Amino acid sequence: MAKRLPLIILLWLGTDYYFLQAVQTLVNAGSYSWAYWFIDLVLMTGIVTAFFFRRGSKMQQTLITWLMGLMLLAFVPRLFSLPFLLIEDITRLFRGFPARALWVSELTLGTAVILFIAVLFGITRGKHFYRVRRETIYFPDLPETFDGFTITQITDVHSGSFTDAAGVQKGLDLVNAQRSDVILFTGDLVNNQASEMDRWIPAFAGLKAPMGKFSILGNHDYGDYIPWITPEAKDDNLKRLKQVHTEIDFRLLLDEAVTLKKGEQTITLLGVENWGKGGFHKYGDLKKATAMVPDDAFKILMSHDPSHWDAVTLNHDQHIHLTLSGHTHGMQFGIELFGFKWSPIKYVYKQWAGLYEKSNRFLYVNRGFGFLGLKGRIGMWPEVAVLTLKREL
Repeated sequence: MAKRLPLIILLWLGTDYYFLQAVQTLVNAGSYSWAYWFIDLVLMTGIVTAFFFRRGSKMQQTLITWLMGLMLLAFVPRLFSLPFLLIEDITRLFRGFPARALWVSELTLGTAVILFIAVLFGITRGKHFYRVRRETIYFPDLPETFDGFTITQITDVHSGSFTDAAGVQKGLDLVNAQRSDVILFTGDLVNNQASEMDRWIPAFAGLKAPMGKFSILGNHDYGDYIPWITPEAKDDNLKRLKQVHTEIDFRLLLDEAVTLKKGEQTITLLGVENWGKGGFHKYGDLKKATAMVPDDAFKILMSHDPSHWDAVTLNHDQHIHLTLSGHTHGMQFGIELFGFKWSPIKYVYKQWAGLYEKSNRFLYVNRGFGFLGLKGRIGMWPEVAVLTLKREL
């Protein structure tokens, strides 16, 4: 991040300077133009200051949270309203650069105001604006008794970010309202420390499913992103977090398999520890999880990071019918309207939100229940996924 900071600042200043052209077309800013740049100066000072705090400290996290919100409010409306000015400048190039048209600048500023309101909603209300997303997935070899089997998946709780008990409970009530056969949680229960869950244990213990609740670990659950006094303290934190899963009545799967039974037929639920591409730790071992599983078993895999699907799961010697992941959060920022879906995270992860299929193997990437860094969600709302498995005739 530090290496990219000069480029980010240059893009930021260039965007703001360009947007200023629309402002000056409509308003004679005069000697007040300093106020326009003062906001940028304050935010940039804050960004530089954040690097001087201890990595992972509460003060650094609080500062970054506020800065992310303010940056998005200042930057996003300007950036996404600039195409109007750009199109006008292309036409002005062939017309000898006449004065800017007032209506184009009005359209630019009007769009920026609408986007400002949208970003403000995402920061203030978006973090608990839960959406239920439903998918029906067909399999030719699904056991007959599991035809219509329902899964509610949540992921990326990040309980260390929560402050609003009523908001969190609204999401949990929505999970229970789905009345699914099982509830599956696919990792990142905390930001860094097991103690972040202490306040929320009773609420999450209230989740109910007739065939059980199952969970795995995500990259944040291992405590890898903050310094620890001793290695033993880090180990104790992970032990405590595993105990928390028991206290909220979730069966934590650590590179292992469990059998779910309906009537005389079964399906296999697999859970692996975190495995991620790039700099993320590769703790998970799919071979270990499937070691005692029959080749012809119908298999559902919980794996936190969707990059595991392309890198490992698709090439595994056993057919994994359905993989459930999270991790990306949909970057907590994007657009989903009328079937169109976009977020900057798509340039990092090929599979980043929703349902994917290759060779009759499916992956569902949940956009996440909680939030991290930015205390809000803009366009990528927190998700409760309901997946219905159907037998293909």
